[in-house]
Amino acid sequence: MTTKLLTALLLGTSILGSAGMAYAQDVTLNIESWRGDDLAIWKDKLIPAFEAKNPGIKVVFAPSAPTEYDAALGAKLAAGSAGDLITCRPFDKSLELFKKGNLADISTLPGMENFSDVAKAAWQTDDGKASFCVPMASVIHGFIYNKDAFDQLGIKVPTTNEEFYAALDKIKADGTYIPMAMGTKDLWEAATMGYQNIGPNYWKGEEGRLALIKGEQKLTDPQWVAPFAELAKWKPYLGDGFEAQTYPDSQNLFTLGRAAIYPAGSWEIGLFNTQAQFKMGAFPPPVQKAGDTCYISDHTDIGMGLNAASKNADVAKTFLTWVASPDFATIYANALPGFFSLNNTPVKMEDPLAQEFVSWRDKCKSTIRSTYQILSRGTPNLENETWVESANVINGTVTPEAAAKKLQDGLDSWYKPAK
Repeated sequence: MTTKLLTALLLGTSILGSAGMAYAQDVTLNIESWRGDDLAIWKDKLIPAFEAKNPGIKVVFAPSAPTEYDAALGAKLAAGSAGDLITCRPFDKSLELFKKGNLADISTLPGMENFSDVAKAAWQTDDGKASFCVPMASVIHGFIYNKDAFDQLGIKVPTTNEEFYAALDKIKADGTYIPMAMGTKDLWEAATMGYQNIGPNYWKGEEGRLALIKGEQKLTDPQWVAPFAELAKWKPYLGDGFEAQTYPDSQNLFTLGRAAIYPAGSWEIGLFNTQAQFKMGAFPPPVQKAGDTCYISDHTDIGMGLNAASKNADVAKTFLTWVASPDFATIYANALPGFFSLNNTPVKMEDPLAQEFVSWRDKCKSTIRSTYQILSRGTPNLENETWVESANVINGTVTPEAAAKKLQDGLDSWYKPAK
């Protein structure tokens, strides 16, 4: 053995020995993401927590604009310049990347045992045999309300449809506030915070969603038409000009204290906390009658996978195992209130509004958005069509029955349930 080689080996041993898990030379991992809003949280909280326990591994969070992420990521993957770690959208977008060989199979990754089958389903093959992203968080749907407005008008938090419309009528009659802040211009709001928010109480969550995939139920069945019929009733409560109102307009109407109720996703909590100058509360989608089982959309929203072409695969797996840990879950869920951990280990939430949303898991049955798994792979795309028809129903330009028929006809044109 040459003197140079012996010296190099001894030097390498001393470096590794003195720092435990340290690497002789720093390895840098790059994370691809669409969540630019989270840059400070990764930089100030998550990455320092990981690097402190893993000397020699540096992590860089490099987000793209949300609307450009899918195209930008695709181009980088094709060019071989994508980061080691890929932030994953749920279901088909990530499944497509896995099928193309862009995401590695991480089924046996230490830490994956920390997640339920439902949590993992958003990032698995249809047969459940391969997992390609670590589940990070879900978002929960419901309604955020202005507590000061409710107190001023003597309104109790509604739990049934009857109480919900009574509250809306009282707010409208008083005239101080717009009853509900939601517009239809951007389309997706009407479906995501409308149809998918209240719908699970009608189609009974997973029972109906899975029956739709199996072809045992149709979108023209009463339980799928009923949520559209409810949306049609919302029109008088949305304020003048809601048809031209964008998503940011709706957010502003609520946080400026001009609207009393906001059909919401829990992702709004962080922003609303910084902007609203009044006390806020939240309630789950009202049930049809007292005593009914309640269902919530607790939608698997974000995960993280391994770029199959990463030159730092082993190191990246160390990071992903940390993402699968209760330590990560606690930091992430509290740094981003409204993005709820999917880890089996309960996370203590500090934000009161986030605590309220996540408490519904204990009393309601959880499901995910009905259009996300399998049913939006063809053309016409069921998710995008549901946006359009939900807005049309609220605007009063189509009937609930006609909207449901259009969606089912579109689905029938390309989707044949597996027998």
